[in-house]
Amino acid sequence: MKRMITKPYSLLLAAVTMLFASCEQKELCFDHDSHAPTSDVRIEVQYEKEWQYTFADATDWVNYPFQQSFGMAYDELRPGIPEGLRVMISNTDGTITMMNIAPEREVVKMIPGNHSLLFYNNDTEYIEFDELQSISRARATTRTRTRASYLGNPYMETKGETTVNQPDMLYGHYIESYDVERSLQTQILDVKMQPLVFKYLVRYEFAHGLEYVSLARGALAGMASSVYIYNGHTSSDAATVLFDCTVEDFGTQAVVRSFGVPDFPNNHYGSKSSGKYGLNLEVRLKNGKIFSFNFDVTDQVMAQPQGGVIVVKGIEISDEDGKEGSSGFGVDVDDWGEYEDVELDL
Repeated sequence: MKRMITKPYSLLLAAVTMLFASCEQKELCFDHDSHAPTSDVRIEVQYEKEWQYTFADATDWVNYPFQQSFGMAYDELRPGIPEGLRVMISNTDGTITMMNIAPEREVVKMIPGNHSLLFYNNDTEYIEFDELQSISRARATTRTRTRASYLGNPYMETKGETTVNQPDMLYGHYIESYDVERSLQTQILDVKMQPLVFKYLVRYEFAHGLEYVSLARGALAGMASSVYIYNGHTSSDAATVLFDCTVEDFGTQAVVRSFGVPDFPNNHYGSKSSGKYGLNLEVRLKNGKIFSFNFDVTDQVMAQPQGGVIVVKGIEISDEDGKEGSSGFGVDVDDWGEYEDVELDL
């Protein structure tokens, strides 16, 4: 008799315990979206693969004899398609949903209702993303990079700019309002990704002494330190972008990626850029000597706030400097010294 009473009591106690445990887990479940009804949305993505925008005061590089002048086709500088995209979805309740999708098309499930959406590629090495809890504050910056021999550009009004890596290729697209219908049919969402990082083809043309140069690197000062992803507007803070150069038959050259000039809107009809812009070239000769040259490129950059071509001419290395102390040995990268990458505290 005792066993017959205990067994149903145990079962009842177990059932009550499971009921309360189930209720408690439901209260602690924060992923409410996974339980909500969803609709299928097929995201179709296209890319505006531009490496520079031409403004009124600048040369129209698209229709310029680029190949004849620079030894490369204009289209060679166009960015490619990234490996993947991230989507930030702002929901009506103020929450943010993140998802990763394929770079060109993918069907995703979304909760019916009105949403704001921010798209950007996150297959980057040097870009750091900040303020991702808000679409309007989300921005991209890049890591600090130092070079012991670079002491700033004397043409700059502000001394001691932060020196940074070149940002990676970056696209962005913002949709302020998108309605997801409650339907069994798949909706089509067309997205056009626009560039947020631009390129400058930087050429240093030598008048004499190029034959003595073994290695070269440069710095472009006064550029934007970050960009807001949702509208492409650059921050007002300036930074100096450090880069390596190749030695060519005319001098040295580099393709430099940048967010563009500070405090500038990302469209073809924005306000005139302002400020000072400086260019540096550091060369190491075959005899081990190091020389640094600085240039004021304000006029060129102001006319090309989002990518273009920067050319400086008349650089000279004297025969005395080039031959002095020469022992016939070559300078390698170890002799040149390394950059130092510094993580930013965001």
